[in-house]
Amino acid sequence: MRLAGSARVRAMWLAASVAVTLAPHVNTLPTWLSGFAALMLLWLCWIVLHGLRLPPRWLMLVVVGGAVAGVLLTFHSPLGKDPGVALLTAFLALKLLETRAPRDGYVVVLLCYFMQLAQFFANQSIATAGLTLLGTVVTMATLITLNSERLGTTERLRLSGLMLAQAVPFMLVLFVLFPRVDKPLWGLPSDAFGGSTGLSDSMTPGSISDLTLSGAIAFRVRFDGFTPAAAQRYWRGPVMNDFDGRTWRVASARMLAKVPYQVSGPRTSYELTLEPHNRPWLFALEMPGGTPDNATLMSDYQLVSRTPVRNRLRYMLSAHTAVRPGRSEDAAILEAALQLPPDFNPRTRELAQSLRSENADGAALIAAALRHFSLSKFTYTLSPPLLGRDSVDEFLFDTRRGFCEHFASSFVFLMRAAGMPARVVTGYQGGEINPVDDYLEVRQSDAHAWAEVWVANQGWLRADPTATVAPSRVQGGLAMAVPEGEPLPLALRPAFSWVREIRYRLDAVNNGWNQWILGYNPQRQKELLERLGMQSPDWHTMTIAMSVLCGLIMLALAGWALAQRGRLDPLQRAWERLSQKLAPAGLARKAWEGPLDYAERVGLARPELAAAVREIARDYCGLRYGAGQPAAPDKAARQLVSRINRLHP
Repeated sequence: MRLAGSARVRAMWLAASVAVTLAPHVNTLPTWLSGFAALMLLWLCWIVLHGLRLPPRWLMLVVVGGAVAGVLLTFHSPLGKDPGVALLTAFLALKLLETRAPRDGYVVVLLCYFMQLAQFFANQSIATAGLTLLGTVVTMATLITLNSERLGTTERLRLSGLMLAQAVPFMLVLFVLFPRVDKPLWGLPSDAFGGSTGLSDSMTPGSISDLTLSGAIAFRVRFDGFTPAAAQRYWRGPVMNDFDGRTWRVASARMLAKVPYQVSGPRTSYELTLEPHNRPWLFALEMPGGTPDNATLMSDYQLVSRTPVRNRLRYMLSAHTAVRPGRSEDAAILEAALQLPPDFNPRTRELAQSLRSENADGAALIAAALRHFSLSKFTYTLSPPLLGRDSVDEFLFDTRRGFCEHFASSFVFLMRAAGMPARVVTGYQGGEINPVDDYLEVRQSDAHAWAEVWVANQGWLRADPTATVAPSRVQGGLAMAVPEGEPLPLALRPAFSWVREIRYRLDAVNNGWNQWILGYNPQRQKELLERLGMQSPDWHTMTIAMSVLCGLIMLALAGWALAQRGRLDPLQRAWERLSQKLAPAGLARKAWEGPLDYAERVGLARPELAAAVREIARDYCGLRYGAGQPAAPDKAARQLVSRINRLHP
């Protein structure tokens, strides 16, 4: 079937809707599928521009089978978020090539709306919302095209924007008053959070240094009291206790009923907004002064959520400048913190015995080990050389080039070899105050690892060999510590300070979006409604308020629509101008007179005006009642008024 003129217009609008809808998905779709969708769009455009026939159904079945097979080979399953979105992408692109009837166009429009919603499965940023709004405007204009071919492109887009603008008041009312729930209204498949990044439950040489190349936000913090100095900002995360000679892993720990240590010194409270990372652990300044709701403090002093953090999470905590980490510990925990794989790193074991023989006291032994790191001319680098089987030996005695995981791992091994219980703590260190909104931003580039050593009668003490080797790392951040020329995120490079300034502003805007739009949870809703005068808002009260406000908005819009109907459009105003022009001569148009009858009466009364008035009347009838409306009605009306003004009755 060849596409007729009106069908060509519909096809091009449908193609535009599909292109704008699928463009934001390019970053998450397989490359071959993005290319496939683009090829289908180009195929349709070629058909429209050259007046060709749509492909036969048998060919479409072959292409559909190939697309489905490609998705199955890529994802190995048709189930899940990613394969589901991929299949819909293929079907949406292919549906364009069989739009033989208007109902096919409606199917394409509905698929576009769903795919615009699917953008939020991968990202809920302001940019995603803006692209979705653009796609909705174009798709709405396409829907208008399917129902009316008389409007021009500008009029279609204007009407689309007007219809969406009318929906804005309802959107705001529903956003503010619709009762919030803590969990999504629908369940997401198991692969919905596969793209989350952050610290893992294991640590090998290079795992954290790779993470620090990312400038992504890990969490944001707003302090209610004083802000601790950079060197005091150790954000505790997963604690690694099991070591197989190369990889450290999180060990099982028991839950604690209360905080097992004493806090003292000045107290600061803070609110931490954690980005989703699909893991159960939370982060807190060492040591946490309590536990937030729906969280537990484990025996290794790590905060753990009861469910994986799959949505942005906000919680309140407190911290103190001084903590007494406890003077007693379970014997099984101390025994586990001494375990080492046999026959690994003999030179490090010899060094440990040497240090132990010279330092019987535990605190003195830690100080001696840190002094060894300080005097051994280590280099802090993001690009350390590869290490072999005896990785600790090679690092301590041969390469002496490494990142925080190398220092922490080797230090803990050294302590255990000397008979001191020790473990690796991972998390983040430092953070940067955003001067625009005064939030502390902690990024993946702030990921860090340090050691924790048990000393009798003192408890678990933090020992950070990285701070000994590269003190600028904990005082000034990553960029201050690595040698010149090391790979860094763009905003951390000194030559690109202007990028950092732009990032500050963008981050502040994104933080506001996260806090008040994406973070508008039941608690935030309750606080806002109470400030608006709604005491103790519940589902019943909010539903009544929502219904009343939506009803008032509908009445206001209906009144506005009735008022608009009473106003004359530009063409009608131009035609009324003719009657006003001729009224002083007694030739005003009667209410019952049509344009052509009126022109005949004027021609009989004033023969010298007959030709001009009849021509104006015919043009007005063509514009008003003809098969097509003018692409620019305002311009057509101005031209009509200009001709009327040239009459001299």
